[in-house]
Amino acid sequence: MLAARLHALGEPMSIDSIDVPSPRATDVLVRVKACGIVPNMANVINNWPTWFPHQPLPRFPAIFGLDAAGVVEAVGEAVLHTKPGDRVYVNPLRGCGSCQVCRGGELSRCRYFTLNGYFSTSRDGQRIFDLYPYGGFSQYMTAPQSSIVNLPDNMTFEQAGKLGYIGTSYGALRNAAAGPGQVALIDGVTGTLGVASTLLALASGASRVLGTGRNEELLKRVRELDPERIEVMRLGDGSTGEWAKSRTGGEGADYVISALGAKAPVETMLDSLQGVRRGGRVVNVGGVADRLPVDVKWLMDEQVQLIGSNWFSTAQGQELADMVATGALDLSYLQTKPFPLARVNEAISGLEDRDGGFSNYVVIP
Repeated sequence: MLAARLHALGEPMSIDSIDVPSPRATDVLVRVKACGIVPNMANVINNWPTWFPHQPLPRFPAIFGLDAAGVVEAVGEAVLHTKPGDRVYVNPLRGCGSCQVCRGGELSRCRYFTLNGYFSTSRDGQRIFDLYPYGGFSQYMTAPQSSIVNLPDNMTFEQAGKLGYIGTSYGALRNAAAGPGQVALIDGVTGTLGVASTLLALASGASRVLGTGRNEELLKRVRELDPERIEVMRLGDGSTGEWAKSRTGGEGADYVISALGAKAPVETMLDSLQGVRRGGRVVNVGGVADRLPVDVKWLMDEQVQLIGSNWFSTAQGQELADMVATGALDLSYLQTKPFPLARVNEAISGLEDRDGGFSNYVVIP
């Protein structure tokens, strides 16, 4: 099979011919039909060890590719439900599988937390990469049966290539206890996580979504998703916190989703914290990298919860697929731009030209 492999940081990936892997007893072999390109991929393969040395990359030559979708080609002898021919998305979240939190289905709490085809949060993560070295930038990949999300017929493989970010947003809203009649404040609403969080908040019955961003044209497009329930403000035109309070009779939003990027100013996030109501929840999913000076007495007095949210479970991924199947979640907003595997380097370098959270760059192996 063909696979795009990174042999050294800062170098382009090469298209190499390697053996098709064989699934172990509890694994499945998936023929990849599409793999989403993470907006942060260029930083990962060029700058990641400098920025985040505690989050190791796989050993080179490495096959990246986070959000793979395709058709099951073969299954191991101990796989009971998944069968060849199934249309699937492969959740890249990996844990050890046997610790207490993994046995409880909370792999994101495992000390071996690793995103297959991306990076690990564990210094021991290479063990996981060794077990599952195939990312989505290859024609075939193996994955544990527990990572499989079954796709409905009305969901394309290209759309499924965006499930990583949609699922991450969904996990954040679950942590925010999002529900009907609530007001959501989404900081960084025009990005990949922000647009997905907006649609999911609306699908959860939010009465209003307040969103902030810097690009006026993208802000306009976000508002057009539901002009009756979405209001937007350009960052820099005033205080996010004061604006949110003014739009809610002084109460504030029921929850805040911080979807700002890693390089966003800390001051921007601190401002949005002030837009939550007493007893509300602030969920950080964007990953502002600099240290945040938090007023813990204010958190205590206001009974505000500040929550870190990272990725999503396979069960939550299946819930999203089921929402697409029923029409509760419409993914037609995604503007897909496909690239063949041979142009993977061009696709990664071109992400700077992407159309905010509406774009969907995918590799077609």
